[in-house]
Amino acid sequence: MRFNQITCLFSIAVLLVMGSCQKKKTSSNKIAAVKNTALYQEAHRPQFHFSPPANWMNDPNGMVYYQGEYHLFYQYYPDSTVWGPMHWGHALSKDLIHWENLPVALYPDSLGYIFSGSAVVDENNPAGFQTGSEKALVAFFTHHNPKNELQVQSLAYSNDKGRTWQKYAHNPVLANPGIKDFRDPKISWYAPAKRWIMTLAVQDRVHFYSSPDLKNWQFESQFGEGNVGAHGGVWECPDLFPLTVAGKQKWVLLVSINPGGPNGGSATQYFIGDFNGKTFENENAPETTLWLDYGTDNYAGVTWSGVPTTDGRRLFIGWMSNWLYGPTVPTANWRSAMTIPRALILQNTPAGTRLANTPVKELQKLRTGSQVIKSQPITGNLDLSKTLDLKTSLLELDLNFDMDKSEKVEVNFSNQKGEQITIGYSVPEKQLYIDRSKSGQTNFDKNFAAKHTAPLLLENGKLKLQLFLDVASVEVFANNGTVVMTDIFFPNQDFTQVELTAKGTGILAESHAYSLQSIWK
Repeated sequence: MRFNQITCLFSIAVLLVMGSCQKKKTSSNKIAAVKNTALYQEAHRPQFHFSPPANWMNDPNGMVYYQGEYHLFYQYYPDSTVWGPMHWGHALSKDLIHWENLPVALYPDSLGYIFSGSAVVDENNPAGFQTGSEKALVAFFTHHNPKNELQVQSLAYSNDKGRTWQKYAHNPVLANPGIKDFRDPKISWYAPAKRWIMTLAVQDRVHFYSSPDLKNWQFESQFGEGNVGAHGGVWECPDLFPLTVAGKQKWVLLVSINPGGPNGGSATQYFIGDFNGKTFENENAPETTLWLDYGTDNYAGVTWSGVPTTDGRRLFIGWMSNWLYGPTVPTANWRSAMTIPRALILQNTPAGTRLANTPVKELQKLRTGSQVIKSQPITGNLDLSKTLDLKTSLLELDLNFDMDKSEKVEVNFSNQKGEQITIGYSVPEKQLYIDRSKSGQTNFDKNFAAKHTAPLLLENGKLKLQLFLDVASVEVFANNGTVVMTDIFFPNQDFTQVELTAKGTGILAESHAYSLQSIWK
């Protein structure tokens, strides 16, 4: 977790004099009042993405599954729409799609603000926090001291299924060794050694620690020093987990970086290799940089712990914004949303093993209508708005193209004001792209109005695009999630028109369109 350096100088003087511990009562009351207000209907408010009831949000935190419930905590400042003394906000879901807002879970205290972290189910109770029949949930987070900016790792625990939290009396459990950027603990269980592993972001690398009891931590190794991966900014919000591909287990290490993303600002890179409980070995060349999402608006994403093996998925969600402009986007009562939840899988490709994103199947619950788009050539413009009976501006499109005789295809979402967002693919450049330069309100930041690109090689001349359009965002999953792009935008009117265009003769194979419903109505 990191606040925007651009806003830091403006706000630091205010932050240091704020009595953040005194915010507890007002913060809880604001969340409790959500049920009695008509929120989630404001301009630009996401309708099938999670966003906070009000005020500032960034990184997802503490994501844990326990007894049929998905917990989503997040970096939250309940007293302003700009970054401030960090709390952990809290939401709960039974299906990953519909969310119930709960009271703030963790508040700043004498050790500092509550920065990013993770949570686990302590199944066998080695930490000794369990007091009843419920397993203890244990949350790890970074305490950030705003006076000297040093960071330590602390924990809290819950014995009531995550509804209330008690901070450990002997925090911190991992002291600072004199390093300024020392944060974002991601805890996982390493069964072969019967030990917990802490993956920690430390400046521009990752440190690994191990523990038998979640309280006492031993340094094991570091990864990322030198020219390994991207180093355009500080490393943050790591995650380490195993996935299987073609019957072989490999380990994936996610690392968010800010700045230094492929299209500017914040982004998440990943590494694939092996982990033996002590060290991570990267299977790719050190200078190889692999990106989870090429759009500018998927950052600090991590995965849920505790998902049952009967489910088998590695479930992910990210902060749908960018530190370049996150504090200045033109929303009135709240700032930021999360991406849709995704399942992460490994795929073998000609370039090697790669990580793919796929939308979770639970999103199909939101479909209120479906239509088949028949196979047809695209020689100029194909206005789908005239042929599709779509009752909402919330859409999922599954489009299949044959690109053998086409140089370019584009999907344009637009409104009657002439604003538009364009998703396209260029055959000569071998690039997928999103162009939001004419998407509506863009003058709040010089970096916002831009065309973003991603490298994409076609398979036998075929292009498959799965698009999720909300009122202020689009998520593009190309060729079964091999390449993904996420961008936000702020039109002055909802996009209700859909048009396909092609240069050359594009062939649209049979495709599908779905109207989606809001999760807040």
